[in-house]
Amino acid sequence: MSSTIEWTEVSWNPIIGCDKYSKGCQNCYAYDIALRLQKQGMKDYEDGFKVKPLSHRLNEPYSWKKPHKVFVNSMSDLFHKKVPLIFLQQIFAVMNGCPQHLFQLLTKRAENMLELSGNFRWTDNIMAGVTIESDEYRYRLDYLKQMPAKYKFISIEPLIEKITKLDLKGIDWVIVGGESGAKARPMSLDWVKEIKDWCDETGIAFWFKQMSEYGGVKEEPLLDGKFYKNAPSIKLQKDLLDFL
Repeated sequence: MSSTIEWTEVSWNPIIGCDKYSKGCQNCYAYDIALRLQKQGMKDYEDGFKVKPLSHRLNEPYSWKKPHKVFVNSMSDLFHKKVPLIFLQQIFAVMNGCPQHLFQLLTKRAENMLELSGNFRWTDNIMAGVTIESDEYRYRLDYLKQMPAKYKFISIEPLIEKITKLDLKGIDWVIVGGESGAKARPMSLDWVKEIKDWCDETGIAFWFKQMSEYGGVKEEPLLDGKFYKNAPSIKLQKDLLDFL
């Protein structure tokens, strides 16, 4: 299905449901969506936000005729402890079998991702990413750096506290964003500017996705009057997917 998340193109959800895991989960958008779909009578969401593998969605990427950037599990966390290993292996087999697509894996459960990583084949079309919403979770970067994925990224969203300098060596992409929704927590532009400076120093792509909607006000994601929507160039087979 097409995605409204601007740094990707489509979302593929062979798993749905999750549990709140860290401070960034406080106002989880996926939780609210799942409950709304449950009320609408959608069968896949009859159990609300309970973790559920959906085997009938496994082969969806094979049906897409054009190459896509694919956010895997926008409605869950791929490396949730409740996801069976055999189902994860089936998901990776599909990704391995679709080299024309770029699959973007984003998790807050970085330790579990690293622990399980040896069970899968990390082809070059699979990006590994972690969320770091505050200094409390900066340890996730250490796990990410040990991953066998060729391309790695960090999502600093929702940015809910000032983060002290991260060592971005070996990282290809940083995405930053404030929290959305009626209960959004405030974000300082100064925090964002510091992160951009780290990216500039390291020479990696920086994407500023959105401001916080704190107070119900939605502002343009501008830094010093400019938009920053930069992403890395990824080599897939013979094609160069340039996201800039």
